[in-house]
Amino acid sequence: MTPYHPPSGVTRGLELLIDQNWTPEQALAVFELIDDLRERIWAHYGNAISQSLREQRCIPTEWLPTGSSTDPPF
Repeated sequence: MTPYHPPSGVTRGLELLIDQNWTPEQALAVFELIDDLRERIWAHYGNAISQSLREQRCIPTEWLPTGSSTDPPF
């Protein structure tokens, strides 16, 4: 069986096991709960999350050659 690789990249800590016997209704209830939680977190921390993601995904300007612009070469 192939190991699960979560989108966050976090592979250590407590393992989260999902009961394989959930009904579709139970799975939907959990899905909706997580979706609501995500929306509430985004409403409160959205700007900070966006900034953090930008910082993680952008090339730091100190890595660029001297005198170059921050525009990509393509």
